[in-house]
Amino acid sequence: PRLCELNFPVHKMQTIAVVALALLESVSAFQAPAVVSKAVRKASSPTMFSEGDIGVLPPLGVYDPLGLIETRNMYRFECMEIKHGRAAMLGFLHVILIKAGARFPGYLSPSSGLKFSDVPSSCLGSLEALPTTSWLQIMLTTCMMETGFFIFEYQGYGATDAAPGDIGGESWVRYDDPATKAFKLNVERQNGRAAMLGITGCLIHELLGVDALYPTGGLGGAAPPEIF
Repeated sequence: PRLCELNFPVHKMQTIAVVALALLESVSAFQAPAVVSKAVRKASSPTMFSEGDIGVLPPLGVYDPLGLIETRNMYRFECMEIKHGRAAMLGFLHVILIKAGARFPGYLSPSSGLKFSDVPSSCLGSLEALPTTSWLQIMLTTCMMETGFFIFEYQGYGATDAAPGDIGGESWVRYDDPATKAFKLNVERQNGRAAMLGITGCLIHELLGVDALYPTGGLGGAAPPEIF
């Protein structure tokens, strides 16, 4: 009742709650798990990079203006970059598919009567359209994955001999040729970095009041100009 007296819109409260949870999840994504074994402490020794290493690419090469390489567990940072790059690639493809009109059939939230087709195609609009309970489920699952809840005998970053980002299991395709393997891994790094910039650009476009993929339509949200 008090909220009604203050004329504070409920949907604004939901948006604030979702953004707060997103920020909390983002922070947890950069936090190492609480349980750290001796193997992790040993693996956290400084890792040096040089030209030709995976991810060290022109024009920047070894770019470390803050001097983190000599003081941090770079295995963990590499894992984070690869993971966020993969998530960004999926997110950017999702934006393209939603803008193209792709939708799952049926209900997204039967209890709320919300169909997949009812969710707006905009990034921020879809965020506000989902019920708060849906976002709580998403954030809870993500936080559990970040802390290794679903991984048995989890010991932290660097506790195993697996290469950064190698989470596919024994059946996953791996390349024996060193040149082919290096090319594939560098392509993934570059595509992930581009996707992180791309999905950030989509969000910035919408915050500025233009379409996420077609910002040339104008601040009023008009359709983009004809190209052909």
